[in-house]
Amino acid sequence: MSESEKPLLIKRYASRRLYNTETSDYVTLDDIAEFIRAGREVQIIDLKSGDDLTRQYLLQIIAERESRGENVLPINVLTDLVRSYTNQAGSVVPDFLAASFEMLRESQNTVMGGMVNPMVGIPGFEAFKAQQEAFLKTMTGAWTPTEPEKKEKEADSESDLSDIKKQLAELQSKLSKMS
Repeated sequence: MSESEKPLLIKRYASRRLYNTETSDYVTLDDIAEFIRAGREVQIIDLKSGDDLTRQYLLQIIAERESRGENVLPINVLTDLVRSYTNQAGSVVPDFLAASFEMLRESQNTVMGGMVNPMVGIPGFEAFKAQQEAFLKTMTGAWTPTEPEKKEKEADSESDLSDIKKQLAELQSKLSKMS
């Protein structure tokens, strides 16, 4: 298993602080949520007992997000989850949720993989693109100097440079006369 496929090991100390074993520093629940959003698998272990606390902390991350007003889970879904713990259908719900999220992940990957440029297939897109580029070129032409203006600016800068050189030569000659 490669390093990126191996779960990030987080150890919980008796003080309830969470320790990232890869970076050797303490992390927060928000940090763990960021690791997960970045695609990293995380495993949280109690240092003393060796118990896997991952599920507990993932639920805590979700609960904190929900309490901040970031309502991702509709009330009816939360209600159904609570019901699933109290009846015989409880064994079906975890499998159903796992399969649903797997299908969601696969469809997102398929959509994102096929989105090289969604406009390319639209008839007239190339003409529209060319028209847009011509418009931008016309609009920015007012702000970019024309060829004669460019040559004039270059001549001015060359003139300025020769003036500076002349002044420098005069200063050197004055200094040499002083010594």
